[in-house]
Amino acid sequence: MSKKVDFDDFTGNYNELLRESTQFFSSSEEYFAKYKIGLVRGQINKPVKRILEYGCGIGRNIRYLQEAFPGSEIVGTDISEASLSIAASENPGVLFEKECADTDVGVFDLIFVAGVFHHIPPSDRVAASKLLEKRLTNDGVLYVFEHNPYNPVTRKIVNNCPYDADAVLLKPSELLGLFERAEMVASGQGYCLFIPPKFSWLAPLEKYLEWLPLGGQYWVKATRKSI
Repeated sequence: MSKKVDFDDFTGNYNELLRESTQFFSSSEEYFAKYKIGLVRGQINKPVKRILEYGCGIGRNIRYLQEAFPGSEIVGTDISEASLSIAASENPGVLFEKECADTDVGVFDLIFVAGVFHHIPPSDRVAASKLLEKRLTNDGVLYVFEHNPYNPVTRKIVNNCPYDADAVLLKPSELLGLFERAEMVASGQGYCLFIPPKFSWLAPLEKYLEWLPLGGQYWVKATRKSI
């Protein structure tokens, strides 16, 4: 495995690097944040009091979570102090905490995780999954978005992206296995990001393609096992 990436080194040009890596699909890094949060928002039909973004980075998803879930308390956590500093400066009123062994941020109705697990060393992924399970309320829901290793374009993007130098992509089956070991139940999954925004008139077709393992990414929804 490559040397662990230090995200403090990329806080100054994270969005620029993302744009360069994904410009074939969208020239705006905001597209991906809006897309994922819109997908989650469309599936939730109950009140959401508290939201955690685990691995929030520089906080580029936070304002879209605020727009999608007005009135909800939002908390962001990450291992990168430099990233959290930027996130806090751009999102006043939102609590940001560094992820470490004794981090205690309570429990949440919704946990949003986007592009984080492939940066977690495989040996640490079960522990991370168990941590997320403990942070869910009894009826809370977890959404995890990950790069699709079956998509050759996605693999090329990851291989060429500086802050993905330590990435170890995981298949949906591995993510499902992690949730099972963490006492969670998968209640939904699908592939996504098939259609570039320049072909937005075709976007309604995406929901019919969730079964097809050719999307740029995939998502899995999980809840705690009933006690």
